[in-house]
Amino acid sequence: METAGKVIKCKAAIAWGPNMPFAIEEIEVAPPKAHEVRVKILASGVCHSDEHILKGSLASTTFPVILGHEATGVVESIGEGVTCVKPGDKVIPLFVPQCGKCVSCQNPNSNLCLLNDVGTLNGLMADGTSRFTCKGEQIYHFVSTSTFTEYTVLNETSVVKIDDNAPADKVCLIGCAFSTGYGSAVNVAKVHPGSTCVVFGLGGVGLSVVIGCKVAGASRIFGVDVNSDKFTKAKEVGVTDCINPRDYDKPVHEVLAGMTNGGVDYSFECIGNVDIMVSALKATNPAFGTCVIIGIAPSNTNLVFDPMLMLTGRTLKGALFGNLKSKDCVPILVSDYQANKFNLDPLVTHSLPFDKINEAFELMRCGKSIRSVLNF
Repeated sequence: METAGKVIKCKAAIAWGPNMPFAIEEIEVAPPKAHEVRVKILASGVCHSDEHILKGSLASTTFPVILGHEATGVVESIGEGVTCVKPGDKVIPLFVPQCGKCVSCQNPNSNLCLLNDVGTLNGLMADGTSRFTCKGEQIYHFVSTSTFTEYTVLNETSVVKIDDNAPADKVCLIGCAFSTGYGSAVNVAKVHPGSTCVVFGLGGVGLSVVIGCKVAGASRIFGVDVNSDKFTKAKEVGVTDCINPRDYDKPVHEVLAGMTNGGVDYSFECIGNVDIMVSALKATNPAFGTCVIIGIAPSNTNLVFDPMLMLTGRTLKGALFGNLKSKDCVPILVSDYQANKFNLDPLVTHSLPFDKINEAFELMRCGKSIRSVLNF
């Protein structure tokens, strides 16, 4: 393309500091260096993980930063040595990269590539620099992706080609919410046919867990949320029983135990609240239940519970991105969506232009959206 090798000026939503609204600014995006890819973003989902950064609840974040990590785009140009994609390819950025060489990538039971920036939130490319500047100031990247911008730069380990015909405003969810939830059900918990499941938190990730439980053959799927407005959509994707904890005078795990002969087979915490994580663990059968933690808790909190909850036979698990190896699995999930093996459409409740990003976040905060998608 005619922009290859040149600095691109474009619009981006910058978080200049915690508890501040996004500012739409003109930025400069440097061309990709060796083993890097510059991508024009087509659509990007709005995720609670981005909200955690905005609220300052993840202490390691460095500002100013371009957030966003759930997107679809088109390759604009590539750096030296890149062979996995070419200009014009439709792609999904990967916040959990896959180098294929490290100990985690080579282990069949792990997807946490050692090149990930999820834990450290370093915010820089492999050479220790940023590809973004605004008003002469360096702007940081976010978990190897940064998709709240018209153009972004990714390492080749953090991008994968998908089918050109896949709808950008739907399959962008496979970049985070859907893969995280669906994978947690079918790949982490390994839900079995005829089982009972409960999902705490019925947002985009939670409903993706529901879809995974349904595909895996669960016979009864409980959905727990304090926002009853979400129940109609939850039942649409597969929830059989909706529970609002505020409707009961006893803990919700006791309610669930009474409805399932002692506790469910599988529980999933999709909120990021340590107290609810403990409740999710208690909601499982004490002899053989499995609890999967998916939500991201604030960095100043700790999970505390009686060890006896585990000693009786429960299993507690956690995973990023549904423990799916990103480059291997994302194109398959896109193809499965195109083949109608599952439906992403109910998860997208709002579609907004990119410059309405602050409205999209407000919809999420107020519980009025499942997933908002920003279109560029």
